[in-house]
Amino acid sequence: MQIEFSGKTVLVTGAAHGIGRALCVAFAERGATVWGCDLLADELAITQAACEATGGRCTVGAVDVRDRDAIRAFVSAAVASSSAEPRRVDILINNAGGVLGHVGKAIEGVTPQEWHDIIDVNMSAAFWFAQAVTPGMKTAGDGRIITISSGAGLNISLTGIQAYAAAKAGVIHLTRQLAHELGAFGITVNSIAPGFIRSNPNTERQWESYGEAGQQALLNGIAMRRLGTPDDIAQGALFLASPYATWITGQVIAIDGGK
Repeated sequence: MQIEFSGKTVLVTGAAHGIGRALCVAFAERGATVWGCDLLADELAITQAACEATGGRCTVGAVDVRDRDAIRAFVSAAVASSSAEPRRVDILINNAGGVLGHVGKAIEGVTPQEWHDIIDVNMSAAFWFAQAVTPGMKTAGDGRIITISSGAGLNISLTGIQAYAAAKAGVIHLTRQLAHELGAFGITVNSIAPGFIRSNPNTERQWESYGEAGQQALLNGIAMRRLGTPDDIAQGALFLASPYATWITGQVIAIDGGK
């Protein structure tokens, strides 16, 4: 199966490291013009260099995904660079999210700021980005929106963070709702729910907190008996964004090694 994206503009959020970086590189090396955003400018530069090392094209920008105006400005810049007619973002991958350095605590101790920050970064940002790219996709009669949710949205969260579990469940149901709203315009909307992947400082801290026994127990609960990698998630996104997936929408694909 040959998948390539020449002439396509792909926008990836949360592009500074881990899954986001793997997504940018995977699409760039297959011919896409990639736009990646995050708050971490230094790490975004590494992502850009990794894409260019494959011969691909990648533009990066520091964007606070809690800021709707900043989102719209970044999407406008990507659209202005598009070689497509009508000019548009062809593929949006809503990957921004995570626990923001928070740890699980009893419900009584959760502050309003902690709750809203995680909801805004994981769920609200996905909505605002989708809202910003949809007009161009509708005009073109084609488009792909992929959300990176989590196994935490399908089951309880290993993090113990209530807002994270709620936000990822919200992303999954947002995906299904948008699929039904946008399907008539030729736009597919799907979600990938990754299992546990060591992809950033937060997941490294989480992994270390389990200790040797907890780590082994986690591995024993995975059919493949190994953790996934960012590339495992990128491969799933390549398929969902490809011409081979034109009649797949509203779906949640768990890429978790088997649960």
